[in-house]
Amino acid sequence: MTQKELRDFLDSKVSQYNHPRFIESDPIQIPHLFTKKEDIEIAGFLTATIAWGNRKSIIKNAYRMMQMLDNSPYDFVMNHQEFDLQNLEGFVHRTFNNKDFIQFIKSLQHIYTKYNGLEPIFNIYAKSNSLQFAISKLKQHFFETPHLQRTQKHISDPLKNSAAKRINMFLRWMIRQDNCGVDFGIWQNLSPAQLSCPLDVHSGNVARKLGLLNRKQNDAKALLELDIALRQLDSNDPVKYDFALFGLGVFESF
Repeated sequence: MTQKELRDFLDSKVSQYNHPRFIESDPIQIPHLFTKKEDIEIAGFLTATIAWGNRKSIIKNAYRMMQMLDNSPYDFVMNHQEFDLQNLEGFVHRTFNNKDFIQFIKSLQHIYTKYNGLEPIFNIYAKSNSLQFAISKLKQHFFETPHLQRTQKHISDPLKNSAAKRINMFLRWMIRQDNCGVDFGIWQNLSPAQLSCPLDVHSGNVARKLGLLNRKQNDAKALLELDIALRQLDSNDPVKYDFALFGLGVFESF
């Protein structure tokens, strides 16, 4: 397959899957419940944090998260009292439990109080061609306040060779302008060209079959290799191909 043939094939799959009906089966449906920027951000961030494992379970537990936050995530983060956090007792998604959930609420309050939100941190630390350094700095700032050591594992660090799939997915949601009603594009000071593909088992396997990726591990080095390949196909919007790789892997067992 020539590069043009590959691009044409993947572009056709982007058109197929980058569509509002994609929302119905994807965790992105959770932030789509909201219209306020901060609600979308927090709902998206929390949903992305638990986005591993069975997709139905992810969506079910993310809905439960929002219910526990009175379906007003930003208001809960900013104005909760200590006794309100008792409402989060009993939450669990795989290894993310109620203690982690409570810590995330406290850390998000710190981020929005001290830095005026998640977006400004990425604006400060973004590189012209990558947001991976900014993800590492977000983790640093997120855990500036007293916290449980165990909770740190729920934010990946690309500088420690993580592909940081979940945060890269969250960033796609916030930054990418897709004109299709799927990704939000509400962080307008950052460019889709800076985004990295959310690399997981499905997208990684498809990328290898298509010759876009050679490295066997799904780590930061593999992510860089995939970034370079996808930027050659579309330098302005490389992560649109996440829809193609994911769709081919999950829905077509490519």
